[in-house]
Amino acid sequence: MNEPQDDMRRRTLLIVDDTPENLTLLYGLLKGHYRTRIANSGERALQILAEEVLPDLILLDVMMPGIGGFEVCRRIKSDPHTEKIPVIFLTAMGEHENEQEGFDAGAVDYIVKPVSPPILKARVRTHLRLKAAAEFLEDKAAFLQAEVERRTREVQAIQDATILALASLAETRDHETGNHLRRTQNYVRLLARALQDHPKFKGVFDDETIQMLYKSAPLHDIGKVGIPDHILLKPGPLTPEEFEIMKTHTTLGRDTILAAERKLDEPSDFLRIAREIAYSHQEKWDGSGYPQGLAGDTIPVSARLMAIADVYDALISRRVYKPPMTHREAVNLIRENSGRHFDPDMVDAFLRIEGGFADIAARYADS
Repeated sequence: MNEPQDDMRRRTLLIVDDTPENLTLLYGLLKGHYRTRIANSGERALQILAEEVLPDLILLDVMMPGIGGFEVCRRIKSDPHTEKIPVIFLTAMGEHENEQEGFDAGAVDYIVKPVSPPILKARVRTHLRLKAAAEFLEDKAAFLQAEVERRTREVQAIQDATILALASLAETRDHETGNHLRRTQNYVRLLARALQDHPKFKGVFDDETIQMLYKSAPLHDIGKVGIPDHILLKPGPLTPEEFEIMKTHTTLGRDTILAAERKLDEPSDFLRIAREIAYSHQEKWDGSGYPQGLAGDTIPVSARLMAIADVYDALISRRVYKPPMTHREAVNLIRENSGRHFDPDMVDAFLRIEGGFADIAARYADS
């Protein structure tokens, strides 16, 4: 890599040596090529390194009174402020063990005294170029990381908006559901968090899973897009035949999400959870639900959460076929159905945090 000469001249060197003749010699060899600072002791070098503007490379004498070169180097490398500055030792010693101590302290190279001007200039230039390359790669990596994070946020925002838009296809056909999607996804998240420390669910509801539950919950009724209006919007009770058609919204929702899963090269936990919720949120703890008649722990935990969230919101909301219940009435009904409709452990958690459900209902109330 041929670095422009002007850029090389902007580089700053710190020369540290306790012998004035050595400082004069090194300064004279390098001042025409780089910005150059000098220090006549380890203590002075550390003072300079405490300043805001740091050198790009340090030429450091090993044998100095006071704080010696090895100790100065160790301090440089132990300080996050200076650890990335390359250090080249200047030494008259050639013993292998001393060289090893210098590399162990963090040096990148040795130059033996008396200094050969061509070797000095070549070593300095090489290590400055290596540092410049490392900085470029670090900056590039930081830029790419920031770009990945930005695009990930963008994709997540698009994903969230798309999910809500798709889910709303079903909800907007029922003009009285309003903010049902927002409320139920917040209920699910609140209830899952309340179960994080429950022995039965230990390790099930980690933060990432809860976030996926939150995002996938709005798809629970996506299958309603396939239910005819005269059934979906009927103001009175459904006939047995109509109810059988209404029940198919769980299977339609599962099949819709399953079709999306099949287009992916790898399994998606998000879509799996969405599929479980869409297909099984009408199952009941005692096995009397639909579409499969699952019972107890055979019902996916995601669907068990959704069952409480969905029923609570249906109870407190006005529908074409019923007036809304009060929060207290809805809580009592869910308590009464513990072990029949709902997972008893989830009901216990719900009863501890039912005030949070009321807060969510108020925050996202239908206008």
